[in-house]
Amino acid sequence: MKPNRRFLLCGVTVLLTACASDLDSLQQWAETERRNARPTVKPLSAPKKFTPQPYSELSAVEPFSFQKLNVANQTDVVQANSPIAQEKNRRAEPLEAYPLDSMHMVGSMYRDGVRQAILKVDSLLYYVKPGNYVGQNFGRIMKVDEAEITIREIVQDPAGDWVERISTLTLQEAAR
Repeated sequence: MKPNRRFLLCGVTVLLTACASDLDSLQQWAETERRNARPTVKPLSAPKKFTPQPYSELSAVEPFSFQKLNVANQTDVVQANSPIAQEKNRRAEPLEAYPLDSMHMVGSMYRDGVRQAILKVDSLLYYVKPGNYVGQNFGRIMKVDEAEITIREIVQDPAGDWVERISTLTLQEAAR
């Protein structure tokens, strides 16, 4: 054997014997720690006592009463002069199946001299112009600008009357 290999072999042997004596003391220490270790578990807190609250709305209208049902049925009846009467009699357009908050304006362009907006719904693109209907509240596009669509919607107010409100869809920046 060469002298370098002998020296290396002797060094490894000395290190291993030194580690072996430390291994016994390490095992003794680990066993002592295992015996002395005690788990610390916090005791559970006592459950809170349930105190029932009295129902104070006995004088109010019951949520499932015939009175409420009659009011709901009357709101479904459309008067001939209400703004919703003409809307119920026309054929629905495809974008009326989606709520406005699921639509994103991704662009606008001129086609046949009319500014049109490009709407993205799910993963499909739609071209819309003033007069088209969008959304689930009888929304009609009133104006298309370069970065915004103005929509007139017809919604029911808390009293059950049909009222118009103006909504807008603004141009969305592309997500990277």
